[in-house]
Amino acid sequence: MMRHDGLVSDAFNNLTEALLAAAHLVVPDAIPGLIDRHAKGLGADSAVLYLVDLDQCALVPLSGPGGSPLQEVEIDRTLPGRCYRSLDVVDTLDGANRTVWVPVVDGTERLGVLQLMFTAGAQGDPDEMRGFSGLVAQLVMTKGSYGDFFQVARRRKDVTVAAELLWQLLPPLTFGTEDLAIAACFVPTGDLGGDAFDYGVDARRAQIAVFDAMGHGLDAGLLATTAVAGYRNSRRKGFQLPEMAQYVGDAIRCHFEDSRFVTGILISLDIATGRMSWCVAGHPPPLLLRQGRVVKHLELGVGLPFGVGPASQVFTEQLEPGDRVLLYTDGVTEARGPSGDVFGTDQLVNLVSRTAGDDPPPETMRRLMHAIEHHNDGPMRDDATVVMIEWQGVASSQLKV
Repeated sequence: MMRHDGLVSDAFNNLTEALLAAAHLVVPDAIPGLIDRHAKGLGADSAVLYLVDLDQCALVPLSGPGGSPLQEVEIDRTLPGRCYRSLDVVDTLDGANRTVWVPVVDGTERLGVLQLMFTAGAQGDPDEMRGFSGLVAQLVMTKGSYGDFFQVARRRKDVTVAAELLWQLLPPLTFGTEDLAIAACFVPTGDLGGDAFDYGVDARRAQIAVFDAMGHGLDAGLLATTAVAGYRNSRRKGFQLPEMAQYVGDAIRCHFEDSRFVTGILISLDIATGRMSWCVAGHPPPLLLRQGRVVKHLELGVGLPFGVGPASQVFTEQLEPGDRVLLYTDGVTEARGPSGDVFGTDQLVNLVSRTAGDDPPPETMRRLMHAIEHHNDGPMRDDATVVMIEWQGVASSQLKV
C-alpha cells in the first residue's frame, strides 16, 4: 500500500523488482502471463492486458501461450474504452466481483488498458495499480522490439509493405509535457504510402515536420523515408530551418530521379516563449486555433517541394497559451463522401474546435481519424495525416514575453 508520506510500500517495491527480474529473460509472448501472476501482489485475482488496435477502434486482449482467447472490446461506449479515452481508473462492482480498469500509458502514448479482477471487498491501492500499469507499459515498449507478438495483436486487418516501413520509422503518435503536447493521426493505418511525420524535443525547442511524398505504395514510402531520414540527420547536426530544408531536398535529389518530390512543412517552437518559426515546401499551410476558433491561416509562402527547389523563407508567429497549431496533408481535405463532397478545411477545423475544451489532443486526433474515414466513400484515395501542436505556455509565466 501507499504510505501516508506518499512513498510506495516495501511490498510494492518488491513486487516491481520481481516483475522486472522475471521479464529479463522471456520472449514478448510471455509478458501477459507474467503480468497476471505478479498482479496478485496487488491483491488481484487475475489481470489481463488489452492493447489498442492500430485504428484505435478496439482494445485487444492478450493471452500467453496456451491461454484461452478473449473477446476484444470497442473503445466507444464501453467501460474499458472510457478508461482508455479519459485515462481515468474505472472501478466497477458486479455482485461478488470487482473489476478495475487502469490505463496503460508510456509517457503520454496510450497503449491500452489493464483489467484487474478482485473479489468484492478486496483492497487495492489506486496509486499502486497505476504504478504497476506504468511498469507494464515499459515492458510492452521494450519487449516489443524483440518480437512480433504485440504488433500482430494490434492488427485487425492487413498491413502493406509501405505501411510496415513507415510504422517502423514513425515516432510515438503522442508526446507531452506541462508546456507542450504533440499528437498525430493517420488514415488509413494499414495502407500508409507517402505520409510521414517526425519530431524532436529538448529542454528549449520542439522541432516538428510533416511530409507527403508523391505517388502511392512502396515508392512513395521510400521517398517519405528518405525525407524523414534527411530531416532527422539535419536536426541532429544542429542545422536551422533553412539548412534543414536544403538538406532534405538534397537527400531526395541525390537518391531519386528529377521527377520525384516530397511536400512538407518544418516547424521550430521555442517552448519557453511560444515563438514558432516555420517554412513550407509546396504543402498546405498550418492553421492556428485560439480558444477553439481558427484565427489565422499561416499561408505567408509555400515554396517549392523538397527535391524540386527551395522551400519558403522562414516565417514566425507568437503563440498564446492554449493555442493549437494544425498541420495536415491534402489527403485530409480531399477525402470525398458518397455525394462527392470533400471533407475540407472547414470540417477539419469544426471537429477539432468542438473537442478543444473537452478532449486531450490524443483523443481529439482519434476522433478526427474516424471522422475522416467515415466521411470517405470507399477506400481512401490518398493518405490523410493530421498533427496537432498544443502550447500551454506554463513556463512563459516566468518570463517577460
